[in-house]
Amino acid sequence: MTPTGSTCMPKARPLRLGVNVDHVATLRNARGGLHPEPLRAARIAMQAGADGITAHLREDRRHITDRDLTALMSAGLPVNLEIAATDEMLSIALSCRPASCCLVPERREERTTEGGLDVAGNVDRLRSVVTALTSAGIATSLFIEPYSHQWNAVRAVGAHIVELHTGAYCEAVQAGHSADASRHLQLLRDAARDASAAGIEVHAGHGLSFDNVSAVAAIPDIVELQIGHFLIGEAIFIGLENAIRRMRELMDAAR
Repeated sequence: MTPTGSTCMPKARPLRLGVNVDHVATLRNARGGLHPEPLRAARIAMQAGADGITAHLREDRRHITDRDLTALMSAGLPVNLEIAATDEMLSIALSCRPASCCLVPERREERTTEGGLDVAGNVDRLRSVVTALTSAGIATSLFIEPYSHQWNAVRAVGAHIVELHTGAYCEAVQAGHSADASRHLQLLRDAARDASAAGIEVHAGHGLSFDNVSAVAAIPDIVELQIGHFLIGEAIFIGLENAIRRMRELMDAAR
């Protein structure tokens, strides 16, 4: 029984984890053939505690391929499809109907996604893509920097979810620049708080690892983290299931 005069506080709901399996495909594509298979990694991830599977289908198919996407969808997994806001990618998303889509910027010369979408500068184009996706019943998020003019523009395009780019914070932590890390973390906190207050669901991701995830996971307005490259890399040393379970432990402990 609760002692007289005490308050029983409800437990915060667990933070959701989306595991990106792109770099399983990167390893496979380095040699060719079918091994290792992203679908197998996705199934292990779900068994280890992931809430969903993320895959970025790029224009040049350097990671996930159309065949991989078909396999993930055919397996009935909760897929979050990362795509650029192009006609080709919109057509693919509308055809395969993933559980969710995240619109991300894409440049052919980049190694990985560098920075967030300029939502404020592309309202009309993004509005048309978001409208098409949401009308098809696909939950749609926009990958943005944690700045107010960007998440305010999210409302103008009709999206109800943002994914905050955590790359600058993670890079500052890795470089040992504590002042910069604190500044970037505060930007994430402020953006998550304000976007959530405006009725926007907040996710976050990019560059998260065992060493930096706790501070981001502790931000109460963030409801989902997207983590990929670190988990796939760490799997080489401790196995994918162990890497995901450890990440889940750190995330849960931070809440």
